[in-house]
Amino acid sequence: MTIAHTILAVALSLVFLPLGLAKIAAVPFMRQAAAHLGMSPGLYRVIGTLELAGAAGLLLGLASAPLGVTAAIGLALLMAGATVVHLRHGDPPVRALPAAALALTAVAYAGMAIGAG
Repeated sequence: MTIAHTILAVALSLVFLPLGLAKIAAVPFMRQAAAHLGMSPGLYRVIGTLELAGAAGLLLGLASAPLGVTAAIGLALLMAGATVVHLRHGDPPVRALPAAALALTAVAYAGMAIGAG
């Protein structure tokens, strides 16, 4: 495991942990975001739970590479879906950019973890 691999795992976890918790807690900003995208608060809580699970998987992946790779792939798919949802909803591409960047970062993490063996 490289230092870059560890930094990506921690950085992604520091992004997904608060976002997932905010979705689960249905804080007003997240409720507004869910409504904007036509999603129920319940669905947004499920997404938040997946984000928390992915963040935990990334951190646990520092000890078990296959778990980290699985978590990274799951988060990449989740963020790719978020990108598509934003674009289909008619949001400007800049609004979908954070999700796309997180998806690419998760793919980079998975690639580094696989490459490290």
